[in-house]
Amino acid sequence: MEFELSMEQEILRKTVRDFAREVIAPVAGELDEKEEFSLDTCRAMGELGLFGIVVDEAYGGGGMDYISYILAVEEIARVDGSHAATIAAGNSLGIGPLFYYGNEEQKRKYLPDLCTGKALWGFGLTEPNAGSDAGSAATVAVKDGNEWVINGSKIFITNASTSISRGVTVMARTGTRDDKHPELTCFLVELGTPGFEAREMHQKLMWRGSNTSELYFEDCRVPAENMLGKKGSGFHQMLETLDAGRLSIGAMGVGGAQGAYDLAMRYAKEREQFGRAISSFQINAFKLADMALEIEAARLLLHKACWLKDKHKNFSKHAAMAKLFASEVMGRVAAEAVQLHGGYGLMKEYDVERFFRDQKLLTIGEGTSEIQRLVIARLIGVI
Repeated sequence: MEFELSMEQEILRKTVRDFAREVIAPVAGELDEKEEFSLDTCRAMGELGLFGIVVDEAYGGGGMDYISYILAVEEIARVDGSHAATIAAGNSLGIGPLFYYGNEEQKRKYLPDLCTGKALWGFGLTEPNAGSDAGSAATVAVKDGNEWVINGSKIFITNASTSISRGVTVMARTGTRDDKHPELTCFLVELGTPGFEAREMHQKLMWRGSNTSELYFEDCRVPAENMLGKKGSGFHQMLETLDAGRLSIGAMGVGGAQGAYDLAMRYAKEREQFGRAISSFQINAFKLADMALEIEAARLLLHKACWLKDKHKNFSKHAAMAKLFASEVMGRVAAEAVQLHGGYGLMKEYDVERFFRDQKLLTIGEGTSEIQRLVIARLIGVI
């Protein structure tokens, strides 16, 4: 495994880092406070090529590897979790299923606009009563002639109700398999389809500058050609999508931890107590050393998981490990960063409190920490 980044990857990382600092950082706090999704910064991220990074150039994508994608997410998350969420969900959950499982007509129809940031696409998986147990989804789709009629609801869906959202991929029950488990199939449902409504959710603790929605389907009719892949392949598609999505959540953990660490280091060097910088006290120096250690370990684990994916090797175990470890590392780093700020760390005037809040989603979304441990336990053969 090569630890040195290629020249192209280094250029990408620097370009995204500069963009995040110059374009996102000045507005991130205000967007968080107003709980407002920014169409301007979303379009700017699209113009920079941050959507569709791994998609073939033939469909408008960047044709890059997964390491490049993860580097981009890390750099955005280093400044703001909400914008990183828009990119991570846009690529892994929105574009990913269409690119990997869509037929040629579906790819040509949707991917060019999604890869340039002209449009966004959601991934309708989680339901009010089906979170960790996604296979128990209650949303149903019934065949009626040359159409499928969808009824049900989804919740906590990213990128589904902005002014440029084009539609969602929805997983629904289409029958019962021979082993008595639900047969699950995915469908592409465009916004504006009669019977489909996406409602924006507010009053979130974290990612307040990203778009989160509830989806409602009431006798929503979609043509048969809107099925994604084969009938009954939805559960497999969902599992593979989440595997890849865990890499982007891991990148948000690494990038977010790095951002919180940067803030803590700067503050600790500037803040003086008892006549010297608080960073010079051993107890605080050791905090910063531990933070740097854990961030480096999380980054190496994440990049190995991405290397495995790029080499077309089995990466499921490492993806779960990287997601779990990086998300929990960010929790520890953000908590210590607030602690180093003292009372100021509790005030919205200081960005560190936003990192502290944004971290919590990482241990819940795309499979909770408990589910990751279950996945890992199964893959190492103890369950």
